[in-house]
Amino acid sequence: MNKDIIIPISPRKRHTSALRKFFVIDKLNSPLGYLLLFSLFVVVGIGIADVGDIFGILVLVIFIAVPLIYSVVAYPKLGILVFLTMAYLIMFISRMGIVHIPLGTLMDAMEGLFILSVFINQKKKKDWAMFKGPVSIMILVWIGFNLLEVVNPAADSKEAWLYTIRSVALVMLTYFVFVYYIDSKKFIRLIFKLWIVLALFGAFYAVKQERIGFFSFEEAYLHSNPVVEQLLFIGGVWRKFSIFSDPVAFAYNMITAIMLCVGLMTGPTSRLKKIILGFFILFFIYAMLSSGTRGAYVLLPVTLLMLAILKYSRKVLLLVCVSAVFIVGLIFVPTSNPTLYRFQTAFKPSNDASFNVRAINQKRIQPFVLSHPLGGGLGATGVWGAKFSPGSFLSSFPPDSGYVRVEVENGWLGLLIFCIFMFTALATGINGYFKIRDPELKSYCVACILIAFALNFGNYPQEALVQFPSNIYFYLALAIMTVSVRMDKQLNETGYAG
Repeated sequence: MNKDIIIPISPRKRHTSALRKFFVIDKLNSPLGYLLLFSLFVVVGIGIADVGDIFGILVLVIFIAVPLIYSVVAYPKLGILVFLTMAYLIMFISRMGIVHIPLGTLMDAMEGLFILSVFINQKKKKDWAMFKGPVSIMILVWIGFNLLEVVNPAADSKEAWLYTIRSVALVMLTYFVFVYYIDSKKFIRLIFKLWIVLALFGAFYAVKQERIGFFSFEEAYLHSNPVVEQLLFIGGVWRKFSIFSDPVAFAYNMITAIMLCVGLMTGPTSRLKKIILGFFILFFIYAMLSSGTRGAYVLLPVTLLMLAILKYSRKVLLLVCVSAVFIVGLIFVPTSNPTLYRFQTAFKPSNDASFNVRAINQKRIQPFVLSHPLGGGLGATGVWGAKFSPGSFLSSFPPDSGYVRVEVENGWLGLLIFCIFMFTALATGINGYFKIRDPELKSYCVACILIAFALNFGNYPQEALVQFPSNIYFYLALAIMTVSVRMDKQLNETGYAG
């Protein structure tokens, strides 16, 4: 005998459905609803006419920012995809000048909302495992050390600390967000697809700059400051920066995309997909050469050597050997091409004037570092140093290196903690890689190890971890290394990992 199945509905859901029916179906989809919407548009128009742009901005905040905030908190996975996309495009949008709000502050706000959403979701899914493990501990230690820098007696400006700590603490906390919300292979695949698509857009845009030229807003940027021209116009050729802040950020993000493709090629994927990934790698290399960033050129063979160590096999060894022969040939072949010549000088640092200047600067700053275990304080060098403590000893010092910046601003003690953190992150990822049994998760882990290693190695000749999107994607890579091990353990125990 068939009976109707009655599914009980909770009072909360019943009330929500009733409200939705009342406001959306019964009222808004009616003459009264149309009149209400028309009245709203009239009010907005009058408000902008009387008050000005401030009223319009306020309306945008209400109708765009509020739903965005809700989406990030209520649908964090969607928020993560939006966040990763924004990290890639933020400098491009800023340079175009079409948005007149501080996008960096917007990114900080999204990071804060993600942290808030984690604690809110803890009520439904209590899981504090993200704060456990060596990588999590070292991140918390490093954040704590930077917070203590506010009382550094050698610091010239508390404001510089305030502006700098945002880019240290909030960005690093995204590691816990990624570890908490990335919980399936499906979501990792989606993230990697988005990553490759964004990287392809960056590469195509660089080729457009190389073959067609710059847009007018880019020309305005290139000629806005003599320092910019000095840094980007080398040997009669403009260095390309694509959609990124500068050529270094562009080149380093091409390297991470290359390593992502290399890592995915080691997994259980079809021959056709491996061929497509191979073409992507060649295209990324081609685009990267137009950046003129010598530090990135060195990262390619160095990271491939790491791959050979991790995946010791005849195929990988043959791939590395062929790549090595190709690179050596490029280094020593006679050429008059300025791009290729700059590539060759990357492997001959003693002949590079800028490398020698950096070595002199680093030697000059050593006495200060040795006598200041806590350094000169966050933001003592670079842009914030020039803005908040002009005329100070460190404000005019060009760090030109992520590690040098750490030792100058955080002292030798901070440099020691930072090096332990980087070693711990890579060692944990490598140990986890050899524990993983699932071939797909293994390829995800090795891809992220190569990315983290490349950015860490590249943080010595340049500042690799301070600009968008590398500052976000580095902690994404660390998180996926951790998540891959967790999901593999789950797969072995339950037979399912998403």
